[in-house]
Amino acid sequence: MSNSKTTTRRQMVRSLAGGGVILPGLLSELLRADSSNDTPQETFPQPHFAPRAQRVIFLFMTGGVSHVDTFDHKPYLTNHHDERRNKHQVYKGSGWKFRRYGESGTEVSDLFPEIGSVMDDACVIRSMKNINGDHFGATIGIHTGSATFARPSMGSWVSYGLGTENRNLPAFVAISPGLPYGGGQNWGSDFLPVLHQGTQIVPGNEPIPNMHYRHASLGEQRTELDLLEFLNRQHLQGRQHDASLSARIRSFETAAGMQLAAPEAFDLSKESQATLQLYGLEQGSSEGFAWQCLVARRLAERGVRFIELIDGDTSLDKNWDAHANLTKYDQLARNVDRPIAGLLRDLKARGMLDDTLVVWTTEFGRTPFVQNPGTNGRGHHARVYSSWLAGAGIAGGMTYGASDELGNEVAEDVVSVHDFQATILHQLGLDHEKLTYRHAGRDFRLTDVHGRVVNEILT
Repeated sequence: MSNSKTTTRRQMVRSLAGGGVILPGLLSELLRADSSNDTPQETFPQPHFAPRAQRVIFLFMTGGVSHVDTFDHKPYLTNHHDERRNKHQVYKGSGWKFRRYGESGTEVSDLFPEIGSVMDDACVIRSMKNINGDHFGATIGIHTGSATFARPSMGSWVSYGLGTENRNLPAFVAISPGLPYGGGQNWGSDFLPVLHQGTQIVPGNEPIPNMHYRHASLGEQRTELDLLEFLNRQHLQGRQHDASLSARIRSFETAAGMQLAAPEAFDLSKESQATLQLYGLEQGSSEGFAWQCLVARRLAERGVRFIELIDGDTSLDKNWDAHANLTKYDQLARNVDRPIAGLLRDLKARGMLDDTLVVWTTEFGRTPFVQNPGTNGRGHHARVYSSWLAGAGIAGGMTYGASDELGNEVAEDVVSVHDFQATILHQLGLDHEKLTYRHAGRDFRLTDVHGRVVNEILT
């Protein structure tokens, strides 16, 4: 603490005392704490073993992206398009061509040419299987491990397991222009202390309400907050067993710190024109998935542990749900293709992809057949779909698992939602079986009683 700051705080404390705001009995304690620089020491949890990833950027496409139109090429469907499979089903081929990319030759459809160009850094899983076939259950399932009961989200578990790298920013943020299926439960902390709940960031001119401090002088606000912190710590003495109280006090401190750190983190004015072009972001823009991706990189640089980027909400014209309008995929894909590829290239150029795990997923895929010829849509399909991971010890340029020739069932190496979660935690140095929290008389974990680490995709 500098002498000038100490003097200012002492002056403010004496002023508040003189005005009757502080009881005289507290004055000597405040000044003594100020003189001794008695700042509470905070300890942070440690990973179970050496991590490959320091942070996660989790890209979630709301609505159920069709695997057979994006990352899982099925020539059989194309060759038998509009032919009857049985009296109730007709084969539906993809409306987009697939091409091989990079040295690995990973097949990706023409919806994602930019993402295809960085597939040598990613591993595509073509054997994902969700635990529920409706949007709500599948979305909260992949986020929380449960499709039926309220549970802490994956980002909250990561925050609980590893703590924060930057006290002035949340450990877990969700950048979402709207609410996906399941709403805030996807970044909620449920029975974990509230400190670990994700902070929603809404793209726009003010992504976080009250982001700027309200006093004319930062010094005045800092003094006022220091006083509040002192009183909170006094109240906490003798109540250390109350984890919720400790977490709430810590959340107040983080909120105050965000007024110092957040404005700079969201200020893109110093980003070069080349960087903006890499993401496909227009100068001065504060919305769109390109903005979300560039802000994610900046938050990752500043120590945020888990950053989720959500594309779409529950509105059918803004998400990937395509029961009757697959042609909207052209525009939806254009909105995210270049920004996602730009994010991977940017992280790699900065040396950050080595310890940043990038995850792309959705809640489920779409059916390989429809009821009638000429149908321009597909139904929900949780039995098999595709996701991919990149960076932080993931074997790039490979595919894992496979669906059958129709894209209807897992043919080999199923990866459940819990396997997916266990693997993400593993790269962060967390054993999914040991990361537990005692609640209602039992130990809970993200993967419940399931899950295995998919070691085959790790380097």
